[in-house]
Amino acid sequence: MLLIAVAAVRISSRSGLPSLLLYLGIGVAIGQDGIGNVAFDNAELTQVIGYAALVVILAEGGLGTKWKEIKPALPAAVALSTVGVAVSVGITAAGAHYLVGLEWRQALIIGAVVSSTDAAAVFSVLRKVPLPSRVTGVLEAESGFNDAPVVILVVAFSAVGPVDSWYSLVGEIALELAIGAGVGLAVGFVGAYGLRRIALPASGLYPIAVMAIAVTAYAAGALAHGSGFLAVYLASMVLGNAKLPHAPANRGFAEGLGWIAQIGMFVLLGLLVTPHNLGEDFWAAMIIGLVLTVVARPLSVLAGLLPFRIPWQEQALMSWAGLRGAVPIILATIPMVSGIEESERLFNIVFVLVVVYTLVQGPTLPWLARALKLGDKAEAADLGVESAPLERLRGHLLSVAIPDESKMHGVEVAELRLPAGAAVTLVVREEKSFVPGPSTVLRRGDELLVVATDPVRDATERRLRAVGQGGKLAGWLGTAGATGVARGGPAGPRGHRPGGGRIGRSGRSGRKTSG
Repeated sequence: MLLIAVAAVRISSRSGLPSLLLYLGIGVAIGQDGIGNVAFDNAELTQVIGYAALVVILAEGGLGTKWKEIKPALPAAVALSTVGVAVSVGITAAGAHYLVGLEWRQALIIGAVVSSTDAAAVFSVLRKVPLPSRVTGVLEAESGFNDAPVVILVVAFSAVGPVDSWYSLVGEIALELAIGAGVGLAVGFVGAYGLRRIALPASGLYPIAVMAIAVTAYAAGALAHGSGFLAVYLASMVLGNAKLPHAPANRGFAEGLGWIAQIGMFVLLGLLVTPHNLGEDFWAAMIIGLVLTVVARPLSVLAGLLPFRIPWQEQALMSWAGLRGAVPIILATIPMVSGIEESERLFNIVFVLVVVYTLVQGPTLPWLARALKLGDKAEAADLGVESAPLERLRGHLLSVAIPDESKMHGVEVAELRLPAGAAVTLVVREEKSFVPGPSTVLRRGDELLVVATDPVRDATERRLRAVGQGGKLAGWLGTAGATGVARGGPAGPRGHRPGGGRIGRSGRSGRKTSG
């Protein structure tokens, strides 16, 4: 199963398809009517797990969203997530009622469910397509924002009894969005403030703390009767743009969790569907999908972006790039749990619609961008930069802090006499960083970044500890140099030696030590 999942990641990244389709296929293959013949029909459990996975996916998307890129696109994204959603729901519901024959309640549910663009699908495809930053920013922000109003609408339409009046729904949506936004921003700023000022005992705890803060934002938003999804996205965006310790590791950890959440969620959704029942609703799904893609989505983009001066080419691309994914399928489980009549048919229609139209839209996005002359060559030619390439380069990055009692104070960089293959690359002094020269004098409170190749990594740390204990004359004062073992007094707690510096390391080892 793990090999199949890895292969799915490779295929999706090369083909431009969201990994959704491949993981759904895995779930269908091992489910009913498949080779595994696993019977699974627990819609309530699927909904709970889907919500949890969506929280992780939104957190990963928020952490990877750059404020400088999204700030100019924010008003347009908010308009698409509110006005655009309303237009899309109305037109799609009308098409489902008059062309397919669904009752108005069912038609409204279908319209609301499929009007949400999927964050996972958008993030996985758009970040590989060289589009202008404004287009990418609007689409990514929209996918993060529009889940909140859509969830409110689906729950309202799926409730037992008459549907609330439209102005009541508008007021409820506005209130929940306001509460969710306030809670998310508050939790994000408080969490970032705390992480910058509280030293955790291990670097590996920072990514866990960041994800814990994001989940807390969702829980706090939901408990305050606001939008938890909006709260987690905004809180994660604040954390992702704050200067937090170990920021690359935080994003990498979130990305890994995001992949796990996507794989588990999509496979589970594939298990829930019964393939032999899909054929009966195929044409209904095609008609509703055609109305959504050709009429509702373009008109919603036009209405939402009317106040903004956005070229028609960009609006056309945004209309086609409204990708659906697992979120509509998860939302289709809400009427099933609520016991709405013919809810299983609604689920089948949404499933077929998402799969077929994602197959059409995802791979054709790059072609459409080139046809509209919107391909950003600068973005396409940008370098792919790894946050921590030292593992592949067989190197280590040592972080050295010079305490007040260290004898490294007053030593010049050249006097460290580090072994060949090691060098001091950066000095941080009084919150300012600079590249040192051979004659740079080290001071108390300095933090050094030392790069060492794999063969001399241990010798470099021993030499740094020796200089910390014996100063520039360490080799002659009873402490070893680059090739010996430090012979100072007995080690204190956790290997600390009086007068030494604190040495942390990343790269191949990735853990901290002190000495």
